[in-house]
Amino acid sequence: MLVAALLPGVRVQGLAASVAAVTVIALVNALLWPLLVRFALRFLLLSLGVLALVLNGLVVLAADAVIGGLQVAGLGSAVLVALGLAAVNVAVSGLLSLDDASFYHGVIRRAERLTGGERSEAPGVFLLEIDGLSEPALRRAIARGDTPTLARWLEQGSHRLLGWECDLSCQTAASQAGLLLGDNTGIPAFRWYEKATGRLMVSSSRTDCAEIERRLSTGEGLLADGGVSVGNLLSGDAPRSLFTFSTASIAGRPQRDYLGFFANPYSVTRTVVLMLRDVAVELRAATGQRLRGERPRIRRTLKYALIRAGTTVALRDLSVATVMGNLFAGTRVGYATFFGYDEVAHHSGIERRDAMAVLRGLDGHIGRLERAAALAPRRYSFVVLSDHGQSQGATFRQRYGHTLEAVVRDALCEPRTTGSAGSAEEARAGIGAALADVAAEGGTLARAAARAEPRREAATLDGPGAVVLASGNLGLIYLTDAPGRLTLEVIDALHPGLVPALVAHPGVAFVRVRSGTRGALVLGPTGSRRLVDGAIAGEDPLAPFGPNAARHLLRHDGFANTPDLLVNSTFDPETGEVAAFEELVGSHGGLGGPQSQAFALVPSEWPAAPEPIVGAAAMHAALKTWLARP
Repeated sequence: MLVAALLPGVRVQGLAASVAAVTVIALVNALLWPLLVRFALRFLLLSLGVLALVLNGLVVLAADAVIGGLQVAGLGSAVLVALGLAAVNVAVSGLLSLDDASFYHGVIRRAERLTGGERSEAPGVFLLEIDGLSEPALRRAIARGDTPTLARWLEQGSHRLLGWECDLSCQTAASQAGLLLGDNTGIPAFRWYEKATGRLMVSSSRTDCAEIERRLSTGEGLLADGGVSVGNLLSGDAPRSLFTFSTASIAGRPQRDYLGFFANPYSVTRTVVLMLRDVAVELRAATGQRLRGERPRIRRTLKYALIRAGTTVALRDLSVATVMGNLFAGTRVGYATFFGYDEVAHHSGIERRDAMAVLRGLDGHIGRLERAAALAPRRYSFVVLSDHGQSQGATFRQRYGHTLEAVVRDALCEPRTTGSAGSAEEARAGIGAALADVAAEGGTLARAAARAEPRREAATLDGPGAVVLASGNLGLIYLTDAPGRLTLEVIDALHPGLVPALVAHPGVAFVRVRSGTRGALVLGPTGSRRLVDGAIAGEDPLAPFGPNAARHLLRHDGFANTPDLLVNSTFDPETGEVAAFEELVGSHGGLGGPQSQAFALVPSEWPAAPEPIVGAAAMHAALKTWLARP
C-alpha cells in the first residue's frame, strides 16, 4: 500500500487487495522462479540481473491480472513496484533489527537444495580476505566492538590472531601472488614499466594479471587441489574461478556457481536498492567530511559513489552468495576477496566512520557464512586475512602543491615525462572482471568489461625523458635515455640535477638507486646506506622504517623491472602518516606505517607457524602446511 501511494501508475484498493497481491507474487515466485533459474541462468548472467528485474516486473503484472483490486500501468511501473517492495523490506528489516537474516536464510536454503554436494568427512577451508585492513586497525576495531563475529572467535578460543609483514611493494597484486602462488618476484609496484618492451603493467588489468600468473605459476598454487577462486586478482591455480581478474574472459566458465545469488527472486532487486542506498550514504559522508572540516580528505565524486556501490554492495553480495554455493557444493578449499573496506578507506580514511561501517558489514557477512557452513556437507574452517594494510596522510600534492611527476619534469635536462600519479582502480576493475566473466564469449557486456580496464597512461618515449608512476607513497622513475637500467653515475651525467632534487625534497624520505661501484644505495637528505653490507654514512635514511626495510629494498633492487630510481615519501613515525603520490587519503605500496602490517585469523587448532612471518611467500608456505593437514 505504501508503494502504491508513492509510485505513479500503481493503484491498490485496500488492505485485502494488497494481501492478495503479495500472496500471488509469493506463489508465482515459489513455483516458477526455481525453473527460471535452472533454464535461464545464462541469460540472467548476461543481462547482469536486468532480466531478473524484468521478470520481477512480469510477476507483478501477473498479480495485476489476477487481483481485481490491483492496477499497474505497465511493465515499467511493475518493475518500480518490485524495487519499491525491496526498498520497504530493507527499511523495515533495518528498523526491526532483523538485518539480512531472513534474506540469507532463504539464500542458504535454496543453495542447499540447488547445489548440495555429497557429504564428506574430510574438512574444508575457506579463506576470506579483507583487502587493505591492517592488523593494528583490526585490533582497534575488535576493541571498539566493530567486528563482533571476529571478536567472538577470539573470545571463544576458536581462532588466534597473527600478524605478518608483507613485501615491498605492499599492494594486492604482489601480496596475492605471494599468498596464492608462493612467489611474487618481479612485481615492483601496482604499476610498473618494462623498458625492454615499452609495456606498462597495471595490476588491475585482467590481461596483465593473466600475464603475472603465467610468469609465476608452477601449477601448484594454494588452490590447485580442487579449489575455487572468488573475486581475486589471481586464481592460485584453482580449477574453478569466478570473476577473478587473471581468468576472466575465458570461455566455458562454470555458471552453476552463480546459482547462490540468482536462486532467490529477491536478490537482484535487493542489491539494486542497497546500491542506491550506498550511493546516498557516500554522498552524505563526503558532505559531512567537508562540513566538519575533516582533514586529510580528497574530492569524492558521484562517479566514485557509483563505483563504490558496485564494490561494497554488488560484488560483495555476489561473492557471499557464490561462497555459500560452494560451501553447499562441498568445495574443499576456496579463497575470496572483499575489496569494499580498501576502496572506502582509500577515499575517506583508514578508520573513519564510513570505512568502519563497511568493515562492520563485512563482519556480519562472515558471520552469515559461518552459519551457512554449519549446514554444509562437510565441516569447514574459516581463515580471515588481509593482503596488506593502509597508511593515512595528506597527499604529496596537497602538502607541496605539485606532483612527483612535476618534480622530475622540472629537474630533467629535457623536461619530458609521461605517466600518472595514479588512482584507486581495483574497484572499477573488479566490476569489469565480473562483467567479463559472464560475457566470456563476447557481445555488449564484453565491450563494457573492456571499458572498465585501466587506461594505459604511459608509453615509450623517443629520446631523453622519464616514465613516472606511483603506488601509494612509492614512486617509480624509469629514465628512457637508454635501454636497460641506468646507474647513479650515468643518471648524474645525463641529468645532474635529478637525484639531488629528489633527495632534497621535503616530501621524500629516501631514493634507492644502483651505483656502478657501490651497488644498491639508499640516499636520504642527511645520509646514505649501502644495502649489500649495511654501511651507513651520516644518518641512516631507513632508521624510521623498521628492521626489515633494507631487506625489502635489496630484494626489490634485484627485480628485472625495478625502476632506475625508487622514491619513498616522507613518513612520520609518531603519527604513522605518509604522503601518497596518489590522490588518496589512505594508501599502500611503499614503506612507512601500518600499510605493511597484514594479519591472519586462523583456527587455534592449527599448529603455530614460525614467527615472525615476513613476506607473502612465507605466509603461503604456512597456509600450504596447514591446508595439507588431514
